[in-house]
Amino acid sequence: MNLMNKIFMPDLDKFVIVFIDDILVYSKDESDHAKHLRIVLQTLKEHQLYAKFSKCEFWLDRVEFLGHVITKEGIAVNPEKVQIVLEWQAPKNVKEIRSFLGMAGYYRRFIEGFSKIVGPMTKLLRKNVPFVGTRSARKVFKN
Repeated sequence: MNLMNKIFMPDLDKFVIVFIDDILVYSKDESDHAKHLRIVLQTLKEHQLYAKFSKCEFWLDRVEFLGHVITKEGIAVNPEKVQIVLEWQAPKNVKEIRSFLGMAGYYRRFIEGFSKIVGPMTKLLRKNVPFVGTRSARKVFKN
């Protein structure tokens, strides 16, 4: 567990998300947000950690974080990431399938029936199975 996760453990997934050295503070309203920011900044100070002000953004209505767009309406896939998936070249080998499935799998929560959809591609990853791009696997990729 890294230091940031350790010091913010009591608040993680309540109003703080930490990824390496990125901190996202989220709240239901402005009053809570002011309290949450105060807690986060105080926690950093207590542990003699400092944020570079030029890299900080406060009171945003929309934030891009780890490939997602977060607003008061909820969490959505960053449209730029969708475009990357849509423009991905058809995989020609197992390594390329793994790479594609890793990228697409990161957003599986937004794709209903993801496992069923990518099933034909996943079958191509089995050991001792020759790589043959089946019609169903190609269809999955195109859709």
